[in-house]
Amino acid sequence: MLRRIVVTGIGAVTPLGNDATATWNNIKNGVSGIGPATIFDVEKVDIKIAAEVKNFAPEEFMDKKEARRMGRYSQFAVAASKMAVRDAGIEIGMNIQPERVGVWIGSGIGGLGEFEEQHRKFIEKGQRRVNPFTIPMFIPDMAAGQVSIELGAKGINNCSVTACASGANSIGDAFRVIQKGDVEMMIAGGTEATITEMTVAGFSNMTALSKNPDPNSASRPFDKNRDGFVIGEGAGILVLEELEHALARGANIYGELIGYGATGDAHHITTPALEGEGAQRSMKLALADAGISPEQVDYINAHGTSTYYNDLYETLAIKKVFKDHAYALSISSTKSMTGHMLGATGALEAIFSLLAIKEGILPPTINYETPDEQLDLDYVPNVAKKKDIQIALSNSLGFGGHNVTLIFKKFSQ
Repeated sequence: MLRRIVVTGIGAVTPLGNDATATWNNIKNGVSGIGPATIFDVEKVDIKIAAEVKNFAPEEFMDKKEARRMGRYSQFAVAASKMAVRDAGIEIGMNIQPERVGVWIGSGIGGLGEFEEQHRKFIEKGQRRVNPFTIPMFIPDMAAGQVSIELGAKGINNCSVTACASGANSIGDAFRVIQKGDVEMMIAGGTEATITEMTVAGFSNMTALSKNPDPNSASRPFDKNRDGFVIGEGAGILVLEELEHALARGANIYGELIGYGATGDAHHITTPALEGEGAQRSMKLALADAGISPEQVDYINAHGTSTYYNDLYETLAIKKVFKDHAYALSISSTKSMTGHMLGATGALEAIFSLLAIKEGILPPTINYETPDEQLDLDYVPNVAKKKDIQIALSNSLGFGGHNVTLIFKKFSQ
C-alpha cells in the first residue's frame, strides 16, 4: 500500500506579498500584483509592465554575505523554504533527522539576471571583473542546493527544469520520493527571478507577452481580448510529509496530495498539442493515480496564461476529460493576479489549490470582461466565491510540451 502524503507547511514570495498569508489574502480579494516594470530598462524593450516581487529583503532570511553569493531566484527559494519549514513546525536535526528530509525545487531558467550582469562586465571590463560566484549564482539547481545547505536537509536534493511546469513537476517528483519511502519529508516547489531585458525581449519577439500597457487589464485569461501573458517572479514552497509522521507529531495539515500526472506533447516547442492532447493525458493520469473519477473534482486551478492557444486548448482538454461535468466545475487562473511566474508558478498555484480547499473559497479570474464563444466554462469571473471544495486539480504546462497535473484533497483520516 502506497504511503499517504500531506502538506504541512507553505511559504511564498510573490508579486502579491512576501509571505503566503499576504499573497492569499490578495488573491481572495482579486488584487493584482502587476505594475510598471522597474527591474529592467523599459526604454530597451517594448514591454513596460511586469509582476515584480516588491520590498524583498533577503537579509531577513539569511546572512548578508551568503545572500550576495546567491542569485535572486535562490534568495526567493531560501526565504520561502524557511517560511514553509517554520510553518510546518519542523526543526531539522531536532524533531526529524536531516537524512530523512529532502529538497526538490525547480526553476525554469535560473539566474539569468545574474548571467546577463556578469556577461556585461566581461565584455566591458574583462575576465578579472567577473564575479567568482557567477556559475553558482545562475545554474538552476542551485536554489535547491542553497536550501539544503541553509536548512541542513541531507536527503535527496534535486531540481526539475521543465519550463513553466518546473514547480509542479518538482512537487510531483518529491511526492514519489516520499511514497517510495526514501524520506519522510520533502521541501518542494519552484522559484524564478528572470524579469530581465533579455527574457522580456525573447518572450516579446515570440509574441508570448501581452502588449497591453495597462497593468490593470493586461493579464486576462480566458477573455476574448487576451493577447499574451505578463511576466512575473517569485517562489512557492510546500512541505510534503508522510501522513503517519505528520500525525505522530501533531502537525497542522493543509490537505492531502493524492494524484500526479506528467506527459509530453511531442508536438511543438511552444504551442500546445491540438486540443490539449498532452494535457488531457496528464489529467487522466493524475485522476487514475488518485483513484478518483472526473466527477469528484470540484475546482481546477488552470494554467490559464492569457495566451490564445493555451487558454483555448486547456479549455478543450478539460471538456474532453470531464465531459458534461466540465460545466459543473469551477475553473480559475490566478495568473490574472500574479502574472506568469514561469518555473515558480505551478508551485504557487498548488498552494492556492490547497488554501481554496481549506477555506472553501474559489479564487477569481480577474480582468474577465468579454466572454469568448469558444471558452464557455465557469472561470469564476472577477470575484471570489464560497464553495465547499473536496478535491482540487492544478494544471501546469511548459514550453517543450511538458504537462503536469497535481490533485489535492481535503484531509480526512
